[in-house]
Amino acid sequence: MTIDSNIAHIEPQDRARWPAMRRGWRGKCPNCGSGPLLKSYLKVNHDCAVCREEFYHHRADDGPAYLTILFVGHLMAPLLHLVFVTWRPAPLTLFTIFAVGCVGLSLYLLPRLKGAMIGFQWAKGMGGFASSA
Repeated sequence: MTIDSNIAHIEPQDRARWPAMRRGWRGKCPNCGSGPLLKSYLKVNHDCAVCREEFYHHRADDGPAYLTILFVGHLMAPLLHLVFVTWRPAPLTLFTIFAVGCVGLSLYLLPRLKGAMIGFQWAKGMGGFASSA
C-alpha cells in the first residue's frame, strides 16, 4: 500500500476481486466502497468523491451490454418455453409479459454489470487502474 497525498491507494496485486466487483455492482467505488461510481444511469464519474480514485480511464465499453444480453437471454428463453408449454397463453399475452420482463431485467442489470466490470478492472489493474497510485 502506498500513500499519495494523504490518500491510501492499494496496489493492483493486493486488490481483492470479489469485494471490488460487489462494490461496483452496488454502484459504489471499488476502492473505498463509499463514493458513487455512476453519476447517472450509465455515466461513470471522473473520480470518487470520497477517496479520489480515478475512474475516467475504465474500459467497460460494450462488455456490460453483452453480459446483459447473455444473462437475460439465458434466463428468459427457457422461461418463455416453460410458460408456453405449460399454460399456452395467447400470443399477445405471452409477448407482452416477456417483452416487459426482458426490458425490465435488462434495465436492472445493465448499470450493475457495468459497475461490476469496472470493479473487476480496478481489482486486476486493467485499463489504466494500475498506474493510479
